[in-house]
Amino acid sequence: MARTWSLPALTVLCAAATLLIGGTGLFLAALFLHVAPSNALSQRYQAQLNDVVYPEFEQNWKLFAPNPLQQNLTVDARVQTISDGGRVLTRDWVALTAQDLAAIRHNPVPSHVDQNLLRRAWDFYDSTHSAQDSTAVGARGKSAEEYLKRIALQRFGRTFQGERILQIQFRSGTADIAPPKWSKEQVSTEVRYRELSWWPVGQDDYRGLL
Repeated sequence: MARTWSLPALTVLCAAATLLIGGTGLFLAALFLHVAPSNALSQRYQAQLNDVVYPEFEQNWKLFAPNPLQQNLTVDARVQTISDGGRVLTRDWVALTAQDLAAIRHNPVPSHVDQNLLRRAWDFYDSTHSAQDSTAVGARGKSAEEYLKRIALQRFGRTFQGERILQIQFRSGTADIAPPKWSKEQVSTEVRYRELSWWPVGQDDYRGLL
């Protein structure tokens, strides 16, 4: 006997299908306008399109560049905490990239988050800030800072070793990959660090985080 659906069930299913199809259509339309040649519509809604596309769906051609990336990049973070008595402590660096590598290594199906979230967040920050003084270049600089900060705070939590987090600082470590043994190329594999300024941490930075 064929299954029959009640009117309330059909109403819920139709509403869910409408929302899903509508949301998918709007998302695809936003992506189309982003990659399409500049036009009146994309110029008018540029800010909204950027909010949809960046940073998770940004496109680039680094994989096919004439000189693919030949460096290992790591991202570390440390926090300053404040006790109930007002004592401020600067904590040790936490290797965020090492956490991702530990989750990926020996995992036959590593998650997209472990592979790309932190790496793309740093790439997004680096592309929107000056390498000399880390000042924002362009309108997306603030978004890049907030994105990177929230990724780290989701790992640290609201407190660190029982004390409230007051500030957070990032640093990147870059090291050239050693050439193969048969190559005569000479490169230094020493890690070069780049430290950012301290960023204050407030309750708004945890908005929406677990």
